[in-house]
Amino acid sequence: MAVPLASLIITIYLINLLFMTAFCDIRDFKRPPPGRIILTPHTKSSSHPQQVHVSAVGLEYMRVTWITSDKHAPSIVEYGKVYGSYENTVTGEHTSYRYFSYVSGKIHHVKIGPLEPNTIYYYRCGGVGDEFELKTPPYTLPVQFAIAGDLGQTEWTASTLHHINQSDYDMLLLPGDLSYADAEQPLWDTFGRFVQPYASKRPWMVTQGNHEVESFPILHNLRPFAAYNSRWRMAYEESGSTSNLYYSFDVANAIHVIMLGSYTEFGSNSTQYKWLVSDLAKVDRSKTPWLIVLIHVPWYNTNLAHQGEGEGMRKAMEDLLYKARVDIIFSGHVHAYERFTRIYDNKADSCGPVYITIGDGGNREGLALEFQKDHKSAHLSAFHEASFGHGQLNVINGTNAHWSWHRNDDSVSTIRDELWLESLSSSSACQMDSYFVADNYEL
Repeated sequence: MAVPLASLIITIYLINLLFMTAFCDIRDFKRPPPGRIILTPHTKSSSHPQQVHVSAVGLEYMRVTWITSDKHAPSIVEYGKVYGSYENTVTGEHTSYRYFSYVSGKIHHVKIGPLEPNTIYYYRCGGVGDEFELKTPPYTLPVQFAIAGDLGQTEWTASTLHHINQSDYDMLLLPGDLSYADAEQPLWDTFGRFVQPYASKRPWMVTQGNHEVESFPILHNLRPFAAYNSRWRMAYEESGSTSNLYYSFDVANAIHVIMLGSYTEFGSNSTQYKWLVSDLAKVDRSKTPWLIVLIHVPWYNTNLAHQGEGEGMRKAMEDLLYKARVDIIFSGHVHAYERFTRIYDNKADSCGPVYITIGDGGNREGLALEFQKDHKSAHLSAFHEASFGHGQLNVINGTNAHWSWHRNDDSVSTIRDELWLESLSSSSACQMDSYFVADNYEL
């Protein structure tokens, strides 16, 4: 007997609806699609500073970075503690780079200081243009970090940064994938202008992701990370590193932050590995109770996306970080949020780091929606959700810190996950020497 077309369509629709309901949690809000890319133009003169951002250089200094189209613009920063009045002037350095036919503007880097802690400074770049203000981090606890990975420059990125800006954070940490230029160099310029209202006010400390590599193996004269290294220079030399791709710094005289490179050599014979051993050995946990690490590719991940990509680095470095009693390891890469319990070598371990994936800043590629319920690490995953958002880490004192993940749900930043943390240096169950013993590792 023939089935009427209308009845057939309704039947197929109902079957599809039942199928989708069976595999979706109807209690969850509707997952947001990728946001539109926002291209921020430069509308002022060629000598006018643009893409202004600041980064920390030790406890008392900040690096101010900006770009001008005018190749003759001076690399100077005027600054002071009174609006419109600059009692200090510092001259820095500049660089530029070429990428195929693209030639960057003049990229200025100026280190200012010494600066007082927890203080607002007003500054001007190149002797012309707008006045900016920045707030220095405190010298003592408490201190608050904003953390967002895989940022991009979309409508969802704008939402993330808006929500971050509503908190009085002291520093932003970004575990890789900044502009999503992917070799289209003008997108680095639009990204710099896009984040300037935020990155010019608080120090942004970043590490690289896969979207920063921008190399082609057959073109040997095209240096990887050319744009990233030129535009986002971090304080690597101050930490004894020879590469902008991995470095460390201290915050509030109580927190040591290590930025590692997922896309540079990390094996036991590598320069990065040897630097990490040396860096860990310098940290006195009796004076620096918190140890935080950022990487791009997660070592633990139950999402279907990017499965196993961090395994080589985990096998190379996990033992180092475990024995140094690292408290938290943040990563990006997977476009979702996931928090694990404390782990060492694929097992729950109360003396291991808490692993947090936070690659949900707003990238143009969209969310990684599928988590694997039967994954071997599923029992170690405490919470996960495929939504755009950001995290906040409020380090209260040498023992306690509060972590919260904020989902971008329309115009409201909704706390979906939170956790109180105890530093491993204060845990009686995780006794350790004040210093990491580097002699146990062959350099």
